[in-house]
Amino acid sequence: MYKYLLSMTVLATMLLFNGCSLKEYKLFQDENNTDEPTVVSQKVYHDEMVFENKIAPNDRVSIMVYNQSGSGAGQLTSMVSDKGGADTRGRDESLGLLVTQRGTVRLPLVGSQKIAGMTEDEAVKHLINEYKKYLRNPYVTVTIMNQRVYVLGEVRHPGVVPVTNGTMNLVEVIARSGDLTDFAERTNIKILRGDLRNPKVRIIDLTHMSMISISSLYVKPNDVIYVQPRTMKGYNMAFKEIAPPFQLLATMLSPFVNVTYLYKSWSD
Repeated sequence: MYKYLLSMTVLATMLLFNGCSLKEYKLFQDENNTDEPTVVSQKVYHDEMVFENKIAPNDRVSIMVYNQSGSGAGQLTSMVSDKGGADTRGRDESLGLLVTQRGTVRLPLVGSQKIAGMTEDEAVKHLINEYKKYLRNPYVTVTIMNQRVYVLGEVRHPGVVPVTNGTMNLVEVIARSGDLTDFAERTNIKILRGDLRNPKVRIIDLTHMSMISISSLYVKPNDVIYVQPRTMKGYNMAFKEIAPPFQLLATMLSPFVNVTYLYKSWSD
């Protein structure tokens, strides 16, 4: 009987492990996409290196307006302040001015101004021209406050990582997320960019310099970075799920096994 139960246990375990799949632990799967690292042309790489983010609807921006009455720093008089600023970028998403769906913000004196589609520098130049109609020598700063990327998967601290320097690369994102876990698939890190219903997917292999040299590690605001788990992660998770029932079964069978063993020993 013991051998029968042992055989059934082994068979059930094999069936469960054969039936379990890593698919349920992986996100953003697409059977049409290969897992080959994405090759990025030199032109695309250069464009990403000099990339400047543009203001979009639902962004939060910090806009500061001063009237400069002299050449010294003490001659700046604050005209508009939303109590935001570059030092608060990514900390509190309730700060700053919300860009409407029409791409506008409402400001004192100049009223509603469309700034969506502009970089920070372009928005500064536009607002300076508008404020010159009312102020002799205006000085304006514009900062996009909610620039961030989303990090999921096998990193030690997944979550939202603020983009504070205008541009950021994948190595910096991983470092800010506490490094990769032991279960991370280092040859197949996915970067999802653009419309989430039909995103552009870039696959990065960090294990070989030859693979890094043909790709681009630059990330853009609102990118989703997903570090996939290795196959062993699925097996470990499956074992954790099936282990308790087998442990209970072993505990229940242990007295019978001991009695059988003692009986055979006594008979011999």
